[in-house]
Amino acid sequence: MKKLTFIAVLLAGLNVAHAGTSVDVTIDGSDAIFLAGRTDLTIPPASDPWSVLIRHGWPTPEEIQETLPPTIAVSGGDVIRALDPAVGGVSFYNGYGAPYFGPGGNGLSGSNLDSLGGISGYIGPQGPLAGVFLDSSVPSSGPAPATLDFNPGGLGIDFPTLSPVLGQVFYIGDGVKSGGVFQTFIAPAGATRLALGIPDGFGFVGSPGAYDDNDGSYRVRIGINEVPVIPAPGAIVLSSIGAGLVGWLRKRRAL
Repeated sequence: MKKLTFIAVLLAGLNVAHAGTSVDVTIDGSDAIFLAGRTDLTIPPASDPWSVLIRHGWPTPEEIQETLPPTIAVSGGDVIRALDPAVGGVSFYNGYGAPYFGPGGNGLSGSNLDSLGGISGYIGPQGPLAGVFLDSSVPSSGPAPATLDFNPGGLGIDFPTLSPVLGQVFYIGDGVKSGGVFQTFIAPAGATRLALGIPDGFGFVGSPGAYDDNDGSYRVRIGINEVPVIPAPGAIVLSSIGAGLVGWLRKRRAL
């Protein structure tokens, strides 16, 4: 009995665990990725181009509504991925209702949107689920980072891993590349939050805006460092010893 107890304790310490956390997020069609982290402005009407924002320094009732995209707490170096393919649908055209398009957007690669404040522009499929990493400050000072190109001639959407800089909008879609492999996104140094939203504009070109007729939502379960923990080499040796002891005891019982 002592031998069996020893083996049970030994093997209990070798279980493959999961580190990190997961968060279920709903992203509405009106969640503008370009307003991520902005608590310093009056949001203009969604039907107007957002080339100029009026800054004031305190929150407004509009900023409590769904126009601001949801955020998730992260740290620099965190590995972010969808734990299940994103689902749902959003309509972008002239009033509410069908047609609804999935998290990859409407399938067209004609979106070319300008930056806004400290948030970069966006080039790629029209209206997908997108993200942007932010630090704890309001992203409104200094030039915006370079705009990433997710069209076929640029990065495309089938990348395995992406490491955006702070304030750089990136494509997420359903979070899965070809072959059913979940894509990973690495939080940059200084990141404290990940905002999820939708890039939109009039005709998906030029200044952000045109969120007034967006309907529906996307849903996704986001994992933060939610990956298997690989046993250390010493643990693998102990695992082999434990398996050997179990086999030896079975032999002893059979004799």
